[in-house]
Amino acid sequence: MTETTPTKTLFDDIYAGGAPPWVIGEPQPAIVDLSSRGAISGAVLDAGCGAGEHTILLAARGYDVLGIDFSARAVELARRNAADRGVAARFEEADATRLNGGPRFDTVVDSALFHVFDDTDRPRYVQSLASVCRPGAVVHILALSDAGRGFGPQVSEAQIRGAFTDGWQIEALDTTTYRGVVGSAHAEALGLPVGARVEEPAWLARIRRI
Repeated sequence: MTETTPTKTLFDDIYAGGAPPWVIGEPQPAIVDLSSRGAISGAVLDAGCGAGEHTILLAARGYDVLGIDFSARAVELARRNAADRGVAARFEEADATRLNGGPRFDTVVDSALFHVFDDTDRPRYVQSLASVCRPGAVVHILALSDAGRGFGPQVSEAQIRGAFTDGWQIEALDTTTYRGVVGSAHAEALGLPVGARVEEPAWLARIRRI
């Protein structure tokens, strides 16, 4: 969690400045595993899709998937990545805390989005997801854990459980890792050179809309 949710302008500036620490040129292993295990099905929303790695992965595997991000530069990058790989993937610029269109998704993939929201925006995000999830839909959240070294915003188990209460059932909340690239903002704190790959402690939650 962050004290204040980062703004759209900040994310646009980060993408304009080069590859952010969460852009690793491949999908997160934890998300690949979810797909390989059949844990993703139906119409899929990739919330906070960033460079589009997970949308591209799922589209290439035949899923009906939409990637959204509120950063226009992230969406531009995602579309370029999909075109470069010859994958017909769909991306839209949208604010994940203000989704509309009614219940239309069976699965939501959230890789490193939930943990950026502050105490005000977190419930807005969860309510927004509720508005577009069909009954029985599953939300998969991969978020940096508070057991980490400060690679990025972190959340606790209690914060995840506290966010998904009425209308939701947390079916699993496991520990895993999140892969990233050390940037200049974290190199000194982590004691690692810029560009080094890291595997940081993370949560992997499976949450059902009921």
